Amino acid sequence: MTASAPNVVLIHAHDLGRYLGCYGRDIETPAIERLAAGGALFENHFVTAPQCSPSRGSFMTGRHPHVNGLMGLAHGSWELHDDELILPHYLSDAGYETHLFGLQHISQDTDRLRYDQIHSEGNLYPGVAPSVHQANRAESVASVVDSFLERGAFDAPFFASVGFFECHRVEEKAGRFGFHGDQYDTDDPEDIQPLPYLPDRPGIRHDLAEMRGMVDAIDDAVGTILDAIDDAGLADETVVVFTTEHGIAFPRAKGNCYDAGLEAALVMRVPGVADDGRRYDELLSNVDVLPTLLDLLDIDVPERVEGRSFLGLLTGGEYEPRERVFAEMTWHDMYNPVRAIRTERYKYVRSFWRLPKVYLPRDIFASESGREVRETYGVPTRRYEELYDLRETPQEDENVVSEPRYQDARAALSRQLHEWMVETDDPLLDGPVVPGNYEQLLQWPHESM
Repeated sequence: MTASAPNVVLIHAHDLGRYLGCYGRDIETPAIERLAAGGALFENHFVTAPQCSPSRGSFMTGRHPHVNGLMGLAHGSWELHDDELILPHYLSDAGYETHLFGLQHISQDTDRLRYDQIHSEGNLYPGVAPSVHQANRAESVASVVDSFLERGAFDAPFFASVGFFECHRVEEKAGRFGFHGDQYDTDDPEDIQPLPYLPDRPGIRHDLAEMRGMVDAIDDAVGTILDAIDDAGLADETVVVFTTEHGIAFPRAKGNCYDAGLEAALVMRVPGVADDGRRYDELLSNVDVLPTLLDLLDIDVPERVEGRSFLGLLTGGEYEPRERVFAEMTWHDMYNPVRAIRTERYKYVRSFWRLPKVYLPRDIFASESGREVRETYGVPTRRYEELYDLRETPQEDENVVSEPRYQDARAALSRQLHEWMVETDDPLLDGPVVPGNYEQLLQWPHESM
């Protein structure tokens, strides 16, 4: 890189997972593929939670949800702990100008995020009505970023967080959630590949065909931003990161600790460091991105950060590969306490409540896809323990937790998961976790009733 303190542009999308051409899906995403061809793509990047706010909070803090406090949605009863530091804090302290474009969804109090400038309104929750937050759709957000870069109105290295509304579902009419196909192009349902972890049914194909228009919008917006960086003459001094916060909004994906829910795209372009189109298959967690960026920018990584830098993987320097990643779910639109551990070969999932076989968030339950499977998935028959041999059944459709030949793996993974929960002081070990600051509520003065 030609700059000792390069600019950093972080682009992130909703509910997209790895549904991209560069990850082998049958959809053309030329702009993101262009970024990958001139950068680095990470094949096995997973998030800490299969839902928006907790996953984004982990990315921004380098800490797991039950550690940083964001165990549910930020527009509900959850917030980061008061002493949490996030990426723009670290960069601001290092002399960066910090800018927020579009959505963020990790706090209702944008002041505590400490961005120098917020370029869009209504940047917390994507909303349920199709008319809500039009300004946060990819095309609009990219246009604002383009204007910002064209003006060159910055006096120091800048950090830009760029968040897109897509591919979040919307409530198109009472009781039905979709992808609002009349605002986006829709593909022919018969021409697309079905999802390998779901039955091939019309409602699922219908939703996929609609969603693909949103994917196109994201890719077009990424192209706009990449072109704007080039036109401003900043390509050689700007780090670009594209990522997603969890799997797509379909059954067995969003809201679930299966790979389809935890998988996330991660593409980075770092001039002079990661710029040759290499693809990495090492196991990564999204808590690892913050320490990697700090390491790259020569900013000290605090001990409290749980993630580990993978900069050495890119530079050929010192690097300790991960043997496992951890994931969790506590609250979304219902209590769904789950903890999970994933290695290269195995996935072990532990549920802590009597739960449906597959959790279906409200926007998925009330969708065409949800209607195809909710009678099968929505019954309370989930096993408290699930173990999947990813080598034998990568779609996690055969729970081998009771098979004799897997008992050593079951015991080892169960022990490792429990040790991690103890080491990180997981409140779930003490019993059910209630939403909001319950201890503060108990201390609030009450009048006798």
